[in-house]
Amino acid sequence: MSDNIGIPPLGPMPGPGDDNTVFTQKFQHQPVGARVPERLRAGVVSTGQLILDTPKEFVIDFLQALSRPPQIVARVVMAPMTMAELINGLRENIGKYTQQFGPPPTLPMPANPPRPTIQEIYEQFKLPEELYSGAYANSFLIGHSAAEFFFDFITGFYPHAAVSSRVIVSAPHAPRMLGAFEAAYKSFLARHQNPPPQPPRG
Repeated sequence: MSDNIGIPPLGPMPGPGDDNTVFTQKFQHQPVGARVPERLRAGVVSTGQLILDTPKEFVIDFLQALSRPPQIVARVVMAPMTMAELINGLRENIGKYTQQFGPPPTLPMPANPPRPTIQEIYEQFKLPEELYSGAYANSFLIGHSAAEFFFDFITGFYPHAAVSSRVIVSAPHAPRMLGAFEAAYKSFLARHQNPPPQPPRG
C-alpha cells in the first residue's frame, strides 16, 4: 500500500506566504508489521455479516448471535477498492484451506430462511455506541486453521500500521461469507457509476 503525506520540510521553517510549506513523500507499510492494540488481541467471533455501501465506501457489520442479546461485535469501513481486494484475498485463502484440509464443511440451510428487512436486523442486533463510527481499514491480513478463519483489518497510516479490528469466523462460515461479499460487490457495481474494477476470478 502506498500513500502520500504532507510533512514539514527539513531545514529552517518557511515564513508567512511561503508556498513551500509541505512536500509529498511516499511511504509503505507491510501488513505483517502492523501493531496490534492490546484491546484487540483476542479478536471477536462473528456468526454473520451485514454489508452496506455508499458510492464511497463499504461498511461491514460483523454479527454475533451466540449470546443474548445478539449484537454487532465489529464494524469495518473500507473503500470499494479495498473491498475488491478483500474478496480476492478471501477466495485465495479458501483455496489454500481446501488444498490443506479439503473443502470447508457445508453449513445446513433452513428450508424457508426468513428475509428480515435491514431495519428488523438492526432492531434485533444491538450496536454498541463505541462501534457507531466503525474502524477504518485500507489493508488486511487473512489466515486460517482447520477450524477457523481470522481477519486482521489494518489501518496503514504513518508512522505505524495498526490492526483496527480482528474478526474470527468458523471455517464452514467462510464460503458463505465470501458469497455475501461477492453479491454485495456485484450489486455495488450495478448501482454506481464509474465503479472500481471487479476483482479477478481465481
